[in-house]
Amino acid sequence: MTSAAEIVDLLRSRGTQENLAGMARYGIRTDRSFGVKAADIKDLARQHKRNHALALDLWATGYREARILAAYIADPKAFTPQLMDAWVADFDSWDICDTTTNQLFRYHPHAYDKALEWSRSERLFTRRAGFALMAGLALKTSKLEDNAYQPFFQRIQTVATDQRNMVKKAVNWALRQIGKRNKVLNTRAITVAEEIAALDNPAARWIASDALRELRSEAVQKRFRQSAVV
Repeated sequence: MTSAAEIVDLLRSRGTQENLAGMARYGIRTDRSFGVKAADIKDLARQHKRNHALALDLWATGYREARILAAYIADPKAFTPQLMDAWVADFDSWDICDTTTNQLFRYHPHAYDKALEWSRSERLFTRRAGFALMAGLALKTSKLEDNAYQPFFQRIQTVATDQRNMVKKAVNWALRQIGKRNKVLNTRAITVAEEIAALDNPAARWIASDALRELRSEAVQKRFRQSAVV
């Protein structure tokens, strides 16, 4: 059985300074990273699939690529809410945050409650995790009813004035993803975005204008018309 230490050595061997420089340009924290391509991490994930014990060991190393790999191979059913909180408390880069919430936590029975809980945190990456998880829960695979998204809309409106770049982008992501789910939620999301746009706040105006551009786009509206015909 491959150990976490062996995988870390493998990851280290596949990293490059060029990749590290590219990650830094996208705002990814690189001081605990090897500079491994995402495709290489996904390839390792396919080799190990669901291996929760290995995932825990990889996460404990603290290395960026090891933690992203852990998010791919961990078993969401094996997580307690407390362990979810512990991993979120370790988030220190947006890529680890987004990968873990969307590849792992959105499949957990407590995902809905955790999205709301984390969105109330003042800690940067915990709050981002809440909205990233909201975006993940709005994907087609979700079985949430339309009314279940109303508390998400309320949190989006409340946090829309948070000026931190990592937060406002996640708030925007959640709003757009929910609004692309179906026509009913699209209409609600547009209304929320219009209300946010009226706030005297630069972050809120950016969130709203960017969201409205996509939610009102012909590509999105055409998809809804085609769905209605079917």
